[in-house]
Formats: sequence, C-alpha cells, structure tokens
Amino acid sequence: MRAARDIADQLLGQGYDQLGPHAQKVARHVAHRQPIARNLAQEMQATPTRGQRAADAVAAFGGSWTFVSLFGATLLGWIGLNAALLLARGATFDPYPFILLNLVLSMLAAIQAPVILMSQNRQAQKDRLSAEHDYEVNLKAELEIMLLHQKMDSLRDTQWRELIDLQHRQIDMLTAAQATRPAPPPG
Repeated sequence: MRAARDIADQLLGQGYDQLGPHAQKVARHVAHRQPIARNLAQEMQATPTRGQRAADAVAAFGGSWTFVSLFGATLLGWIGLNAALLLARGATFDPYPFILLNLVLSMLAAIQAPVILMSQNRQAQKDRLSAEHDYEVNLKAELEIMLLHQKMDSLRDTQWRELIDLQHRQIDMLTAAQATRPAPPPG
C-alpha cells in the first residue's frame, strides 16, 4: 500500500486518499506491476439474465431491415385484405380508417418500446464500464511512461556523473604523466 501512496504522490501529485476509486486502482496496479487490462466483452456476455437476453434479441430484431420489411408487408396485407373483402362482400373486418390496425400497432409499440429501452440501458451500462476501463488503462499507460521517463533521466544522470568522473581521472593521469616527464632540452 505504501508503494501505491508513493505513486499517487510522485506521479499524480495528489495523496492516495484524495484520488477517486479508479485512480486508486491504477496506482495499486502500477505499484504492484500488475496488468489492468481485461476483456470486458467476456465479462458482460457471461452474466446476462434471461430477460436481458430477450430484450437484446427484441431490440436486435426490432431494429433490423427484416422487421421493417415484415412490418411493411403486414400493413400492406392488412390493407389489401380489407380492400379485397370490401370489393368481394361490401364489408370488411376493419373498415377505413383501420381502427383495429391502429389498436394492434399501439399495443405493439407499447410492448416493444420498454423492451428496447431495457436493451439500450444495458448497452449504456456496457459503454460506461468500457469507458471506465479505457480510462484506467490509459492512466496506467501514462503513469508507466512517466516512470520510464524518470528511469531514463536517472540513467542519463548516472552516466553523466560516471563520464565526468572518468574525465577527471583521465585529467589527473595526464597531469601526473606530464609531471613525471623530463623537461625537454634547451635549444
């Protein structure tokens, strides 16, 4: 836990307790060198209830061209059947303006709309979880990059110090060699 607090102070510039739950989770993962990425699609597919699966199926079918085509064909069939009965018998089971058809359509909409809303709410929940996960992964990547920069800076500083020390030793060796060298003859 101490390492996570150090990460929070050092890289995020805030105390660990001041961070939100997602940033705390990321700080812990960075401190313990643990991956944070996971497969959300698998997690979400593993737990749908029967009602959620039904809502997803209704929304998928209700938003398809198959549904639109069948719905249009049904409307044309209904109107065509009423027109044929009107011509053949002089009466129909649903005379114009098709009040029975309007009732059926209203009932279909009344049932279909909440089911589609349930599916949309479930998708919105998936999107929220995905966005939270993306934030965590991005924050962890950013923190890891910052740590790498710090390590690179530290290595560079160490190498500069070693290089300067080496140059000082070389200068000392050259000075000592020059001091022990005999003076050139005059002339």
